[in-house]
Amino acid sequence: MLLNNATADRILYQLKTKGPQTAGPLAAKLGVTAMAVRQQLYRLKQQGLVDYADERRPVGRPAHAWRLTPASASRFPDSHAELTLEVIGAVRAAFGESGLERLLHERTRRQKDSYARRMKKAGAGLLPRAQALAEIRREQGYMAECVQRQDGSILLMENHCPICAAAASCQGLCREELSLFRSILGGKARVERIDHILAGARRCAYMITPER
Repeated sequence: MLLNNATADRILYQLKTKGPQTAGPLAAKLGVTAMAVRQQLYRLKQQGLVDYADERRPVGRPAHAWRLTPASASRFPDSHAELTLEVIGAVRAAFGESGLERLLHERTRRQKDSYARRMKKAGAGLLPRAQALAEIRREQGYMAECVQRQDGSILLMENHCPICAAAASCQGLCREELSLFRSILGGKARVERIDHILAGARRCAYMITPER
């Protein structure tokens, strides 16, 4: 039986959005004791949702760095994975790869129109537009964050992929996503994917660099 516990859910969320952590920092972020966090982590481990690797320290015993397991994906939203896979398979069977490509291009075209309408209020500045894009993606279940780095570049992070099963079956979805971001942020920026869930990263991340 899965834990239906607010603290456990918050622990899973922290590990999802911030990556592997030890119990101490997790406890500080959640405002609870390290002992309470450890108890929850071991319960989650029994359910196969988290695991740990020993993290060596300069002094003392190694600490457990806790991370999510693949089984934890069931605790985060996936946009009708089974139905989406069936539709992709049906389109391939009926119309071939070229038909699937047309479908993806049409989906991207509609996304561009929708995002453009939502992002009008953000104006022309690159950072406000990237923040508006992150807000849209957050609403769509991607757990997106956007931060500006000291060198002026912008990091857009998507800590969850609600269409991961579909993207694994049809990687054109990932290609179209990158195309969408490049288009919607205009000609003033270079957008590169630097982390990719399907390549084994814990998140997808995009480096947005202003054109000089």
